[in-house]
Amino acid sequence: MVRSGPVNQASIQRLTPVQLIEAAVCRGEAVLLENGALCAETGKYTGRSPKDKYFVAYEGCPLPTEAHNWLTESQFERLFDKVKAHLAEKGGYVFDGAVNHHPRYRVPVRFVTEFAWHNLFVQRLFMPGDPDVAPRFTVYGVPTLKADPARDGTRSETFIVLHLARGIVLIGGTEYAGELKKSIFTLMHHHLAEQDVLPMHCSASVGEAGDVALFFGLSGTGKTTLSADPARRLIGDDEHGWGDDGVFNMENGCYAKCIDLSEEREPDIYHAIRFGSVLENVMYDEARRPLYHDRTRTENTRAAYPLSFIRNVEPSGRGGHPKAIVFLSADASGVLPAVARLSPEDARRHYLLGYTSKLAGTERGVVNPEPTFSACFGAPFLTDRPARYADMLMERVARHGVPVYLLNTGWVGGGYGQTDRMPLALTRQIVHLVLAGALDDVPTERDEDLFLNVPVSIPGIPDVYLRPQTGFADARSYEAARSSLAEAFRKRLALFETLSV
Repeated sequence: MVRSGPVNQASIQRLTPVQLIEAAVCRGEAVLLENGALCAETGKYTGRSPKDKYFVAYEGCPLPTEAHNWLTESQFERLFDKVKAHLAEKGGYVFDGAVNHHPRYRVPVRFVTEFAWHNLFVQRLFMPGDPDVAPRFTVYGVPTLKADPARDGTRSETFIVLHLARGIVLIGGTEYAGELKKSIFTLMHHHLAEQDVLPMHCSASVGEAGDVALFFGLSGTGKTTLSADPARRLIGDDEHGWGDDGVFNMENGCYAKCIDLSEEREPDIYHAIRFGSVLENVMYDEARRPLYHDRTRTENTRAAYPLSFIRNVEPSGRGGHPKAIVFLSADASGVLPAVARLSPEDARRHYLLGYTSKLAGTERGVVNPEPTFSACFGAPFLTDRPARYADMLMERVARHGVPVYLLNTGWVGGGYGQTDRMPLALTRQIVHLVLAGALDDVPTERDEDLFLNVPVSIPGIPDVYLRPQTGFADARSYEAARSSLAEAFRKRLALFETLSV
């Protein structure tokens, strides 16, 4: 088969961040807000579209076929030809960047984007690269190009297509910039795992003594917030690798949720949003002051900014082996305690579960909170069976003797609508105790159904946060909620045939 050549570079511009901001404003792609941030709307899609993600089938493809959507090589070629023709007509912008702070694993990545603000977005999140070095991966973002499902083999007009063998990603039919970022994360789940490096959907920070902490969690659980601690240096807020000499940040920026953002609660993130940052779907008033509380467009409002905009950042983007691992869950049932210690077997189960709650109002059709699961806290980005990554994590946990904890950052005792969400100040207090090792040896009570070892008491932490049943209106309500969650856990774990118990 004849391979398509590269896109015509004559129509593609290579601009600095300031030039991209000017281009985005002049083209009507975005507006400048009072705080200096560039603010864009993403239209129909205000989040990722995982059902529109495809891999290209090729001879010797290492991916498990049942776990992914597929396109053929010829279907990919047709789409790639359409992408190149679209960019030749519309023009675009190029950024030669790099992924992975570890020099041994650094990979050159090229982004070719139709929108100026999309190019600024990737410049905020990835390291600058060398334009004279051939990219290992190339990502094409063409949001105004729509697929023809009948002809192109896609489910809808939207497509995120990854060709692992050729190192090419095609993204079209969606303006949501997060697809650009997460396509690289998906590629790294294959590329790094093949080098025996564990790719992780987590934030990471390091203390003055060099103690590294990892925070795993789905969107809205507090991953970014808890890693931005004034007492610790931020390694990264979202995507990391764990190799034989420690952890490293894949990226060079942060992509933070900013719904209900305030200077008082999250000062580091608040002050990072300034000239050079990118906001997505944030409402603003007549004076172009951001209205972070406004949910008119979406709950999933976002801010992208470089790590250099954060006060306490680890400039190397690296750290040693973790001294503590924290799994985060925003449980709406009110059943999970604020904190629990996990045995190695418990940790593997909860890593495969990747549990949190999908809340009413965040998606169309969701009326009541419901449990949601994402294996390894990042199912849409896995390129192999979850058990492979779980085994890689547990081998490292065992080798380095890392304690693992589960924190409920949602509703404890009474559940969503019956009680307030877990106070951020108390969660931070518990995190500090975990990182100091103060909870490693406290007496615990075993919960076999939820795979937890719950501390009997913690000085300064009210009892209700450790014994959620005391916050429910009556014992029957608690038992019903607990039984429902335990059954959901059992059903989910039954899907993983390789789980050892």
